[in-house]
Amino acid sequence: MPVAFVTGISGQDGTILARRLVAEGVVVHGLVRSHSELATWSQAERDQVVAHIGELTDTERVAQLVDETEPDEVYNLAGVSSVAYSWEHPVLTGQVTGVGAVGVYEACWRLAQRIGRAVRVVQASSSEIFGRPTRSPQDENTPVAPISPYGAAKAYAHLSGAVYRERGLPVSTAILYNHESPLRPTRFVTRKITAAAARIARDGGELVLGDTTVRRDWGWAPDYVDAMVRAVRHETPGDYVVATGQEHSVEDFIEAAMTHAGVHDWRARVRTDPALVRPADTAAQVGDASRARAVLGWRPTVDFSDLVARMVDHDLALLSSGGGGRPPTR
Repeated sequence: MPVAFVTGISGQDGTILARRLVAEGVVVHGLVRSHSELATWSQAERDQVVAHIGELTDTERVAQLVDETEPDEVYNLAGVSSVAYSWEHPVLTGQVTGVGAVGVYEACWRLAQRIGRAVRVVQASSSEIFGRPTRSPQDENTPVAPISPYGAAKAYAHLSGAVYRERGLPVSTAILYNHESPLRPTRFVTRKITAAAARIARDGGELVLGDTTVRRDWGWAPDYVDAMVRAVRHETPGDYVVATGQEHSVEDFIEAAMTHAGVHDWRARVRTDPALVRPADTAAQVGDASRARAVLGWRPTVDFSDLVARMVDHDLALLSSGGGGRPPTR
């Protein structure tokens, strides 16, 4: 049976990926900082995955686990997941998201040398590596020019993937644009919006955000996980932009969510707090996924309006059931 090792397995993408791999019959090992990270998983899901305690910054521990599990596929999804958090903790962001990824590459390269077979790796890269791009849409040849600690750390991991490819390790990078699902915690703006839309529809109140003019290319998280699986299994490793090619503003997201929830006076319900505006933010970003379509046969299956509707419906159902926190999607 094939074996996979997944860092960041308890997050949105890791959870979706783990379910898929288990369904395929893959033996799944996951890196977590504590078993409590899997508290939202069902007992059956926890039983189907071998969880290992460790920090991505502990490169010796990561190397030990990779060496012991001898995976066929390695998915490096772990890292600081918030641009805002990276401004507050830039050093930690560099250590976890940047140096931690290189530790994974090195561990896989050393394992491959020992066992004499390929260890295929995919790195979850980010559109934030492009910063304020000079052209739109962006593709794999767009200059890497990050403008945040998060983007800089992702850029180091992304460029290091190419270094290890030259060394003989089959590393693919998935340059992921924003991708969402009900598994997003409410600290992410998209889930904050859909949870607020559901709450306002039922109880009233307001939504407080930062800059709502920011524009992004939003997609459905399971589609983006599918792209990573296709990338890691493709015979020739490479870099792939994973995006829908359609751009929307945060305000567009608010309007779609509120309207779907039945809140038609939504403009009066939204307030901007300057304290929530980032020190520097990337410009409008939209990705060109032509290479992923042509080489991997990948394409998005859920459009923007359907994505927002699915998230709002989930939050409405969560309120109706009396639930709270991260939604139970088992």
